Amino acid sequence: MQKSSLNYRTAFLLASAISLLMNTLFLIMFFYGKSTDKMDGHPPHFFRLDLTLFYIFSNFLVAFLLYLLNFRLLKSAWFSRKGKRIYSILTVLVCTAIISYGCTLVQMQVEDFGPYLNRAIAGGMFRDSLIAIVVMLSSQLIFISNKQQQTALENEKLQSEYMKTRFMALKNQVDPHFLFNSLNTLNSLIQTDADKAKEYVQQLSYVFRYTLQNKEIITLEEELKFTLAYCLLMQIRYGDNLQFIQNVDEKYYSYSIVPLSLQTLVENAIKHNVVSNRQPLTITFSTSERATITVSNPVQPKKDVESGESIGLSNLAERYRLLWNREIAICNTGGTFEVEIPLIA
Repeated sequence: MQKSSLNYRTAFLLASAISLLMNTLFLIMFFYGKSTDKMDGHPPHFFRLDLTLFYIFSNFLVAFLLYLLNFRLLKSAWFSRKGKRIYSILTVLVCTAIISYGCTLVQMQVEDFGPYLNRAIAGGMFRDSLIAIVVMLSSQLIFISNKQQQTALENEKLQSEYMKTRFMALKNQVDPHFLFNSLNTLNSLIQTDADKAKEYVQQLSYVFRYTLQNKEIITLEEELKFTLAYCLLMQIRYGDNLQFIQNVDEKYYSYSIVPLSLQTLVENAIKHNVVSNRQPLTITFSTSERATITVSNPVQPKKDVESGESIGLSNLAERYRLLWNREIAICNTGGTFEVEIPLIA
């Protein structure tokens, strides 16, 4: 949660700035030793350090107290938004008069106004009223800015929660899909080759230990190791009719990738293409200098499988959009189907 700017530190800094700005002329004239004999509304004297410092401090005190009062009123939950502003303005005006009168009484103890007393009091009230206007306007600007930032942060948090929930929903949709296909494969092997079925079960146990991990991001090395284990399962079923070629540069092993991404592409290729003695299928993994990994295979479409993207492939694309706002590239030209996945450094 972002800390509000309506605090003591902000009040101190703003009050100091206002006080110094309002007394710039007094400071300049003090350093040059100018007289105020011809300045209307002031008793004749030369600028003194004690008086100059008193003016600075009194202006600072007025501004600081008014800022604290404004901040307290703006942060309170006692009134509606419209009523809060009206009440704040009225309260500040009343308090300004009280504070200004008190500062004038103190000022009378250190400076003799003589016949200029009434003008000095009126001048002090006018000066403090200007301070009050500046305080109210700047306080409102800070309050509005804080509200906008708070709203933006809340929207960002809600968006993040939505993306996380959506991501987990998509991941949970992929896991049962993988389980369903694995059990179908195992069922086929049990009926045709018991020894291969036993080896398949051993490899499958490793694969499912991987799928049970609760990670949103993993390294390419981990994903590739798991995918090759899955490829071994598929080779147990299809034999030499299914081949895998790996051209992956080890410098990308530490890059991040979405779990089950490569396995999804392998599963998609096997599902949509013929794998037989007449038409063996070769799936290739390759990295590029653009920090991407591509999974490609020749297009050998099955007649009994609907064309178009699989559920796993469309989910993979959405997971990348939700997690990194990145797109995967799908290309189906020249008799080759390729899916390029970005690797995140």
